[in-house]
Amino acid sequence: MNPLPLVRVVGASMVPTLRSGDVVLVRFGRRPRVGDVVLVRWAGRPGQLSVKRAVRVEGDGWHVEGDNPFGTTDSRSLGPAQVVGTVRFRVWPRPRRVR
Repeated sequence: MNPLPLVRVVGASMVPTLRSGDVVLVRFGRRPRVGDVVLVRWAGRPGQLSVKRAVRVEGDGWHVEGDNPFGTTDSRSLGPAQVVGTVRFRVWPRPRRVR
């Protein structure tokens, strides 16, 4: 596992919370809560990781959605996702806690 779990956001699905190019710090091993911003993996897209918002537990996974309903692919079309980690902070370009 990466000792410094940083992830670069790509795309506009989490605008206005996060923007393409933002670098975020991910915490692994913490159980997500409703409303958390999370890093997820999709069963139908095993090589892809996405940053989304946890909406509700759904079966063995989570229903997650992007904050930008006009620019996101999420559980509404891909089904439940597996949460890999929880996004805690944006470290670049404007450091702040992610909520």
